[in-house]
Amino acid sequence: MNDKLKMLKSLTDAPGVSGDEAGVRKVMHEYISPFADEITTDNLGSLIAMQKGSKKDGPKVMVAGHLDEIGFMVTRIDANGYLYFQTLGGWWSQVMLAQRVTVHTRKGELVGIIGSKPPHLLSLEKRKKPASIEEMFIDIGASSKEEAEEFGVRPGDSVVPYFEFTKMKNEKLLLAKAWDNRIGCAVAIDILKNLHDTDKEATVYGVGTVQEEVRRRGATTSANKIGPDIAFAVDTGIAGDTPGISDREATGKLGAGPQIVLYDAAHIAHKGLRDLVIETAEELNIPYQYDTIKGGATDAGSIHLTGDGVPALTIGIPTRYIHTHAAMLHEDDYDNTVKLLTAVIQKLDKETVEKITYS
Repeated sequence: MNDKLKMLKSLTDAPGVSGDEAGVRKVMHEYISPFADEITTDNLGSLIAMQKGSKKDGPKVMVAGHLDEIGFMVTRIDANGYLYFQTLGGWWSQVMLAQRVTVHTRKGELVGIIGSKPPHLLSLEKRKKPASIEEMFIDIGASSKEEAEEFGVRPGDSVVPYFEFTKMKNEKLLLAKAWDNRIGCAVAIDILKNLHDTDKEATVYGVGTVQEEVRRRGATTSANKIGPDIAFAVDTGIAGDTPGISDREATGKLGAGPQIVLYDAAHIAHKGLRDLVIETAEELNIPYQYDTIKGGATDAGSIHLTGDGVPALTIGIPTRYIHTHAAMLHEDDYDNTVKLLTAVIQKLDKETVEKITYS
């Protein structure tokens, strides 16, 4: 496994549900620190790695991926030692049942499995419907509430989906938990790596935001701390290349390049920045795709409202099966995203940013 894949494995295997991102923040800090002049956090825990530009009055460019993954929080323990939970981020109940999870307690990690009533005990009508999240629980093998508490469990503990980073037989296809959005964090790391010791005017901030999956909270606080002139949110995009998805629903394909997100529920792509990215991709023969996301939003939705407004764009990496225990993406899409954004940032001098902002 090469260094890039080792980094991707470390980021995706690390735990970090919304509100409890310390584990993955430590991993991102380790990988990005060699290329940063300063690393700070905001008061919610977003990691901000700053790399100085060649000019003190050069533009400030923010590249944000979010640290948090979807998961769960323990809300109560019943008399028999079963755990009940609150979802963190958007879950579809059909992808949750019988999946392995890791419960993070003050005494260490516990293996658990998400359970519900077996179909043998359900009416024929009930069997036809997916189990509701409210009917589910987590079984950690405890025989009582007292034993579960002895194991270290208490309400508020985070629960992380379990899945190990895996290369498919087609080795360009990578399967892991938490691509949403450790892949954005990895892009930020590799952009700072590429720009390290280069002659660029912009000061670049590689950011791992917290709590994106619960309404983009870390994007708000980190952008307030930075005050960027230009921002890129890098996130997973929708791959429409699986059975049952029509072109009207999603056109993204694995391996066909980064996605330029024109619209989502919280943000419209800034036209000037969008055009610069497209021009750069075409100059360098980097493949790209367009995407719109009607049913979700990215960190750009919060960042672009900072101060008196920030020209922002979301770049998506097409991904299958997001918001489940395991998702799949194509290594070439990752590489092309890093290559594209590195080249764009090198163009972002003061004059270009002013032209973009007021075009």
